[in-house]
Amino acid sequence: MGVEEGLMGVAEEASSCRESGAADRPAPEGPPDLDDLHARLKAYEGQPAVTGGTGKDPVNEPMIRHWCEAMGDGNPAYEGPDAVAPPTMLQAWTMGGLSGHPGRSPAYDALFALLDQAGCSSVVATDCEQEYLRPLRPGDRITFDAVIESVSPRKTTKLGTGYFVTTRMDVRADGELAGTHRFRILKYAPTRTRSVPRPQPQPQSRPQAQPHPRTQPPSHPRPVINRDNAGFWAGVADRKLLIQRCTHCATLRFPWLPGCNHCGGDGWDTVEATGHGTVFSYVVMHHPPFPAFDPPYAVGLIELAEGVRMVAGVVGVPPEKVRVGMPVRLQFRTAEEDLVLPVFNASQAGDSIHGGQAGDLLNGRQV
Repeated sequence: MGVEEGLMGVAEEASSCRESGAADRPAPEGPPDLDDLHARLKAYEGQPAVTGGTGKDPVNEPMIRHWCEAMGDGNPAYEGPDAVAPPTMLQAWTMGGLSGHPGRSPAYDALFALLDQAGCSSVVATDCEQEYLRPLRPGDRITFDAVIESVSPRKTTKLGTGYFVTTRMDVRADGELAGTHRFRILKYAPTRTRSVPRPQPQPQSRPQAQPHPRTQPPSHPRPVINRDNAGFWAGVADRKLLIQRCTHCATLRFPWLPGCNHCGGDGWDTVEATGHGTVFSYVVMHHPPFPAFDPPYAVGLIELAEGVRMVAGVVGVPPEKVRVGMPVRLQFRTAEEDLVLPVFNASQAGDSIHGGQAGDLLNGRQV
């Protein structure tokens, strides 16, 4: 499953240039040379990242119940005397919490130190892949080992230039391999933004006000569009909020998925949301700051009238006024010329404007 919203832009190979005769000159001291850095990073492939890790808790019903409530998953297989854990909880049983795990290897720390020395001091999680080999049941004791599986060549993204590092974790239940979890991050050097020079006053008897330099506003992060969710974003571009509906059992689902999580059917059509909803949960973001966003701002988990939930910005009222249960109304905001995003307005929740016709009613810091 992907990360919400994530790495923007397609990673591409960064070309390297050398001057003629550079090999005859001694290399300057400082960060590792980019031409040999990847070879040094590749040497860590196959080395352990975690050895002999142990889950802090056995597989248990309370964690399963909390997960299902948060995800809105009512599958009966996850409750009762013969319950199994949702397969996608695989990583949850290995997490160390705020105190972390003591079993991280020196090789993993050395790899990150080398990347930090090269200027790749920032990190962002990009995606994960999971493979399930046997169900996990309450009472199973979890152990795991992780290995540094691969380090990519140098890549350039909109966030910056760096290296994708993939670790593979083998998860065991009572000693039996239950699944694998591949986790990929980007360690990168952030793209430097060019500063706008401050205008210098000209020497004259009466100083005159200098015009403020016009700066380009930061671009808005782009959604990651793939074959599974392309129809949703096409609907948003037409100012329609489309919900998938299984053609086998008529269950509605969101976010968009290739198959029904209720009956397993792969056929689907769509229904357009009315645009009515309530705040199921929310957070008010203060830190860290991010370009194109003006903190504080509210992000809500919105329960739509159709019964599904989605994450979106809550606008129309000050962030500190947002409350659980607050009625909200769908609107569409033009973030950029070619980017439309759904948001939910709490101040206009009683309006009868259809979600697909709400238009751009937002301005100022509310957006």
